[in-house]
Amino acid sequence: MDSLILYLLAGSLAGLIGGLFGLGGGAVVVPVLIYCFKLGGVNEEVLTHLAIGTSLATIVVTSLSSIYTHHRKAAVLWPVTLWMVPGIGLGVVAGSVFATELSGSTLQNLFGAFLIFVAFQMALGGSPKPHRELPGRLVGTGNGAGIGFVSGIFGIGGGSLSVPYLAYCNVNITNAIATSAALGFPIALLGALTYIYRGWQVTGLPEGALGFVFLPAFLGIVVTSVPFARLGALLAHRLPAKHLKRLFAVVALGLGVGFISSNS
Repeated sequence: MDSLILYLLAGSLAGLIGGLFGLGGGAVVVPVLIYCFKLGGVNEEVLTHLAIGTSLATIVVTSLSSIYTHHRKAAVLWPVTLWMVPGIGLGVVAGSVFATELSGSTLQNLFGAFLIFVAFQMALGGSPKPHRELPGRLVGTGNGAGIGFVSGIFGIGGGSLSVPYLAYCNVNITNAIATSAALGFPIALLGALTYIYRGWQVTGLPEGALGFVFLPAFLGIVVTSVPFARLGALLAHRLPAKHLKRLFAVVALGLGVGFISSNS
């Protein structure tokens, strides 16, 4: 029961921060889960994989609400989404397999570096200026594979990569965010299934684990993250966005450096 309360609180925190800073997926959920699993005494060698797989599983559910909202506003560029999905799918499966071959400490170091990247992205703010039009299907599929590969490694929905990419390709920022949300569902679904499969026969997993997805944490986060994300989004409109993003950048930088230094 204590653990369930911990995961409900983790989902609340992840949702609130995600809604407040416009950031979802692994950049918030994975660090929270890693620390929760450490407090719960989960095996150090599997806890990072478990956090990433569980993060992807939560995005499967939470992304549906976001997609529905964006679709109702006719903001999703479905043709772009459909021709990026094959590359996204191949990339996320490859990235998930690659990540499950790494040791827990190596994966935490990589995730620390990713958080530092996110910190600088948040601190600098804004989206890249458009420099080109959307490429053809072949190149777009290849770019999707790259986004999927990184997303599979870090358990993210891909927004921190696909939104800047689409904006760079001269897509309106509203459409870029909506299309990125639509891409998050196949990333999360295929990534979560791969982590489940890759962790199926792994020893040392806690009771309640389905491969590298920890069901109690999954349920706790799904139940509380969605309403708290809405609360965070409401607060974001009432608080100074620039200062909030810089504050989060400092927190992400500290977490990233902490992950790397703890494994050095």
